[in-house]
Amino acid sequence: MALLEVKNLRKSFGETEVLADINFTMEEGQAVSIIGSSGSGKTTLLRCLNFLERPDGGTIDVRGERLFDGSVPARFTEDEIRRKRLHFGMVFQSFNLFPQYTALENVMLAPTLAMKRSGRSGQDEIRKNAERLLDQMGLMNRAGNYPHQLSGGQQQRVAIARALALSPDILCFDEPTSALDPELTGEVLKVIRELARNRTTMIIVTHEMAFARDVADVAIFMDGGRIVEQGDPREVIENPKEERTKRFLANYNRQQD
Repeated sequence: MALLEVKNLRKSFGETEVLADINFTMEEGQAVSIIGSSGSGKTTLLRCLNFLERPDGGTIDVRGERLFDGSVPARFTEDEIRRKRLHFGMVFQSFNLFPQYTALENVMLAPTLAMKRSGRSGQDEIRKNAERLLDQMGLMNRAGNYPHQLSGGQQQRVAIARALALSPDILCFDEPTSALDPELTGEVLKVIRELARNRTTMIIVTHEMAFARDVADVAIFMDGGRIVEQGDPREVIENPKEERTKRFLANYNRQQD
């Protein structure tokens, strides 16, 4: 059984179709990279998976559990949406850390709220796990710093630790280096590479083609809200079969020259 199965997923904003008949699966421990030009639907796909947007149709299954079925009219309560989101950890382009909390407090926040809602105890365990995650990101010496005291790369690594704090089934990255200076991009990519080596299940929307090729097990190229091509990253990126994929990569390569 696939860890994640997405079938016929659709999403429109008014008259604009943003996702059209999206189909893909992924196994536990896989890293999937999603590439494509701006406006191709990559971020909307992540937002639909994470229930930041509600799809208009299709299905989403995680570990055989149907999280969304567009054929069944339903209104989700906030608690239901919160439970569905627990399957996915989201790392945004712009970090989205709470400025009033330290790095450690940012990582502890979601598990602490979940603990309080459930009526359980375990604050010491939450703190130890947050410290472990910050140490994994190379940031234990910055645990007491506030976001404004951290570099962009450090803030993004805190955001990754925060996304991991609830032990999601799938970690989602929405162009995690796009807001960073080139000098800081490498430190974030290094962390994601290490996560991939440890077989963390990830979906990575990225404009870093070499990174998408080298880190992922599967690459997906999207255009116009559709999956145009998917498969082995080296084949998709170095030897694409579809003309639209070829044009995108040729344009990308010209921009890098």
